[in-house]
Amino acid sequence: MGKSRLEAFSDGVIAILITIMVLELKVPNGEHLEALAPMIPVLLSYVLSFLYLGIYWNNHHHMLHTVRRVTGPMLWANLHLLFWLSLIPFTTSWMGTNHFASLPTALYGVTLLMAGSAYFILQQLIIASQGPDSLLKRAVRGDWQGKSSPLIYLAAIPLAFWSPRAAQLLYVLVAMIWLVPDRRIERVLADGER
Repeated sequence: MGKSRLEAFSDGVIAILITIMVLELKVPNGEHLEALAPMIPVLLSYVLSFLYLGIYWNNHHHMLHTVRRVTGPMLWANLHLLFWLSLIPFTTSWMGTNHFASLPTALYGVTLLMAGSAYFILQQLIIASQGPDSLLKRAVRGDWQGKSSPLIYLAAIPLAFWSPRAAQLLYVLVAMIWLVPDRRIERVLADGER
């Protein structure tokens, strides 16, 4: 199977997730700026989750550029990733609506950790399917971002019960680590073309 259907399906799911999140934003009652004040946690949650979905979309897109053919295990691993990403609108809404309370903040972190784990599984299946000369393997060698992110999530999840704001800062830190698109795959592909 070619990768175009996998890309199109994944792009569509991520677009729907972003749409669901924006539809969760309720219009404030009132015409003055003060009417937005109670919505600040909801808006901040939305912005962070929008960034995360954008980061996943961007890196998923880059990763799939290395794929020549899609295997059955890759399809299931991609669905596994999309499952965890599909929970982001729920955890985002719960966390924002409850003003970053401990349990919703911790569950948000669990969702991020599981999505990151699912992404790693998909990445490893792609590498395995490409064999010893895997372009993706060369691109992600020494992946400090991928190794540090789960550790930060694992620290943030229990921290949410002591200081939800500190946990949120760790979630923002991981987003900032990944905000700049990963150029390693582009470099490996360009080197392969030369």
